Amino acid sequence: MRLKRVLSITCVITSVLTAPIPAAATPTRFDLDRATIPQLRRLMDRGELTAVELTQAYLNRIRVVDPKVHAVLKVDDTALAQAAASDRRRRAGHARGPLDGIPVLLKDNIDTRDLDTTAGSRALAGAPPLVDAPLVARLRGAGAVVLGKANLSEWANFRSTHSTSGWSGVGGQTNNPYSLDRNPCGSSSGSGAGIAASLAQVAIGTETDGSIVCPAGANGIVGHKPSLGLVSRTGVAPISAEQDTAGPMARNVTDVAITLSVLQGRDPADRATLAYPGDQTTDYAAALRPGALRGTRIGVWRLSGIDPDVDRVVARSIAVLRVNGATVVEVDLPYQDEIGAVEYPALVTEIGRDLPAYLRTRRGAPQTLQALVDFNRRDPVELSKFGQELFEQALTAPGTDDPTYRRQRATATSLARRSIDETLAANRLDAIVAPTNSPAWKTDYAAGDAYILGSSTPAAVAGYPDVSVPAGYAGELPIGLSFFGGRWSDARVLSLAAAYEQASPVRRAPRYFTRTTGSGR
Repeated sequence: MRLKRVLSITCVITSVLTAPIPAAATPTRFDLDRATIPQLRRLMDRGELTAVELTQAYLNRIRVVDPKVHAVLKVDDTALAQAAASDRRRRAGHARGPLDGIPVLLKDNIDTRDLDTTAGSRALAGAPPLVDAPLVARLRGAGAVVLGKANLSEWANFRSTHSTSGWSGVGGQTNNPYSLDRNPCGSSSGSGAGIAASLAQVAIGTETDGSIVCPAGANGIVGHKPSLGLVSRTGVAPISAEQDTAGPMARNVTDVAITLSVLQGRDPADRATLAYPGDQTTDYAAALRPGALRGTRIGVWRLSGIDPDVDRVVARSIAVLRVNGATVVEVDLPYQDEIGAVEYPALVTEIGRDLPAYLRTRRGAPQTLQALVDFNRRDPVELSKFGQELFEQALTAPGTDDPTYRRQRATATSLARRSIDETLAANRLDAIVAPTNSPAWKTDYAAGDAYILGSSTPAAVAGYPDVSVPAGYAGELPIGLSFFGGRWSDARVLSLAAAYEQASPVRRAPRYFTRTTGSGR
């Protein structure tokens, strides 16, 4: 490498470490916060950037920034070797596609061979899986660099009725990079905060109800919860096979769409993936269409009167939609109380079925839910912040052959799908938008999570796609706007979200305040 280029790349990395995010300058002085995968790929193809240099920049940033955020549990010791292999492929003309050489963080409930996968629990530490989850195998097959594992709300935030998001026995508390005393929201908290803090180009999160879109909204990034069955769940520590899915998180819609194209795929071990249509696109980035909002009809579910900052951001978002050619229709999704009444007890039964089945795939781990409960009672850390009431309820919950449970699940899924399908049909809509979140609350173990607003439930329970994009701020605290639609409409909602993002590029990098200076609870 020529000395001039060495100095140029060194300046890039130095500026990354000495400022919150460096401004874009020359082609080799790229901005980690703003760079997209296509831009990075062009730099690599021109020989102005290598995967090793990009990976090293992210590793350096993790070293300097993550002690404030606590988003990364573990860096993969082979990350630079993976990047070097990518560079060799590119030099030989055998690059595997747009993700080749791109650093990716994985939520730590996703199995990675020879690298701890803990779901945040000390009970699973020290006994890494023997094989990658299929979604990880697909990322590796596309040439992505597995940078490491992201912290999460332990057991995907389904251990206690009084939990605090972003805390795990393994990783401690993840902080919101926009204000370090605020919560990152949802179980994919490390994935969301890590991407907001530019600790990787892309992260993979998982969601049962809100755990991708809420941390996306609260951390000012893009998160996509795919249609149930689009991405394999094999090798992912579960809550419920009826609602769980993995999905991509990034700082822009384009990167999310590129990553989803790699994640999508049928898996014989996950029957849900056998259901998606044969004509489902396999290139979501190609489906992004400039001006996609023009001529559309968009339903707006305001959830108004709960938070004034959210109301202001939604009003501004409606104006953006209209200016860009969309007809906006006010809607109010039905059946929400009925869905809420049955979703929770159904999930308690389902974790009692699905989590033990996963545990049996993990050597050296507790093999039953009762064994986990007993481990937590003995451990000095696991119950130090909150309890395990949901695990204890699951021990005595009815089985999945119980008629009451079957009615609960059938009711939840049916009404959630009807709430979206009927609203779309009655108003001839292309999609529905709603505020993703209220401003992030202060992390408080005594009070627990302070959710006051969210729109994730209809799409989560229905198994329909939901994508959150940055829409505005309450002081320093981000607020997202969610786009959701009918089953398998992932390409459409991503295209609409991308058009909105292009029309309203509000996202700004975090400044890591120790205490919030703006509004928000």
